[in-house]
Amino acid sequence: MTIQTQAAIYSNYINGEWISSPSARLEASVNPANKNEVVGYFQQSTIEDLNHAVQAAKDSKKSWSRLSGAARGDYLYKAANILEKRLDEIAEIMTREMGKTLPEAKGETARGIAILRYYAGEGMRKVGDVIPSTDSGALMFTTRAPLGVVGVIAPWNFPVAIPIWKMAPALIYGNTVVLKPASEAAVTAAKVIECFHDAGFPAGVVNMVTGSGSVIGQGIVDHPDINGITFTGSNSTGKRVGQGALARGAKYQLEMGGKNPVIIAKDADLDLAVEGTISGGLRSTGQKCTATSRVFVEAEVYESFKEKLLAKVKEIKVGHGLESETWMGPCVSESQLNTVLSYIEKGKEEGAALLFGGNKCTDKGLEDGFFVQPTVFDNVNLNMTIAREEIFGPVLAIIKVDRFEEAIEMANDTEYGLSASVYTKDIGKILAFINEIEAGLVRVNAETAGVELQAPFGGMKQSSSHSREQGQAAIEFFTSIKTVFVKA
Repeated sequence: MTIQTQAAIYSNYINGEWISSPSARLEASVNPANKNEVVGYFQQSTIEDLNHAVQAAKDSKKSWSRLSGAARGDYLYKAANILEKRLDEIAEIMTREMGKTLPEAKGETARGIAILRYYAGEGMRKVGDVIPSTDSGALMFTTRAPLGVVGVIAPWNFPVAIPIWKMAPALIYGNTVVLKPASEAAVTAAKVIECFHDAGFPAGVVNMVTGSGSVIGQGIVDHPDINGITFTGSNSTGKRVGQGALARGAKYQLEMGGKNPVIIAKDADLDLAVEGTISGGLRSTGQKCTATSRVFVEAEVYESFKEKLLAKVKEIKVGHGLESETWMGPCVSESQLNTVLSYIEKGKEEGAALLFGGNKCTDKGLEDGFFVQPTVFDNVNLNMTIAREEIFGPVLAIIKVDRFEEAIEMANDTEYGLSASVYTKDIGKILAFINEIEAGLVRVNAETAGVELQAPFGGMKQSSSHSREQGQAAIEFFTSIKTVFVKA
């Protein structure tokens, strides 16, 4: 690796200050489109660093929770305005650090701004209800109490939106926060935290500690002074987070994987279905928990759909995310690239037919990046690994079905239940799909990927801990109901 000494070093953010870890261990964050470019250096922090951050959050939680919701909202509005001014800078950093295209990065940063403003407004909304008492001389009502200190364990695939959609509701409802960003997006996270710092948040209310999941992530799970943990990531890690939190009585929220299906009915608008399948499955290099993975197509339109799909997939331009003509960027890391390639090999070994792609990109200008071709399989059955396990890459598995009802049954044959979509003009099929599909996010004539910030988001089965993020549903996790009885 060519070390670039001009790349900035990003410290932990603790108690309102940027603080270097005594460990002095730095790790380079490299550009997945060019592994020779160092985007910045972040710290491999220690448990002592985490303890310092948690103590700061603990010390500030009482004064922060005593502020009115409107006052807390003012801080979020300020952070949103600063983030808006820095949108282009942060989007470019995101593209260079984790690979998504610049338009996607700009869209995600704009979404982070909107989330902050949405939750700033939550500070002026009701937090309880008056309940009739059997005692005519008493007043009974509910209010909400914050959890206290919230640990946020965020992934790399949405390095602005996901940390913000966890931190913003935690903060507006009176909690203080310790963020552990993914190492693959630590520089982007630091840029976001700079916006909170410059908005003037009181010291200790927002903290960030970078480092490994085995040290900092596990430390958040085990820490006795962290009252709630919100996690997005893999199922295996999420289960460890949940088990650890449960063992010590901390509240936890898990958003994990998906094996998301799209059903193409024989009466579907095939051009629209192809567009949605490609966007849902291959945009962001398939690195979304809501990405389309399994494509169930009724036999009558199977060949026509496949032909249209392949024609469009072959037009996809793979390249550096900062280049205007690029439609799909690299995998986030060499490890993720190798994981995707291993699943493609498994698909071929198990008898699926590779229709397109399946290889690492070696074109001139791409040889130093973690690029993989968009990949399409057919002749896939539900026993194959590529039909059962989350790949988190640009791989589509097309499956022919004889009947619409069969498609729903097969779509539900998975341990996951995050998102699902259907393309049809038949209202009966639409209603059947809505009622019978086992997924937390259901989309009709639209791609599986796509979450609106004001709506609850979360999965069924093994895709989540059965709580919901975003929208007004977020209050359910970040607060506890307090029932009050007042007797004159």
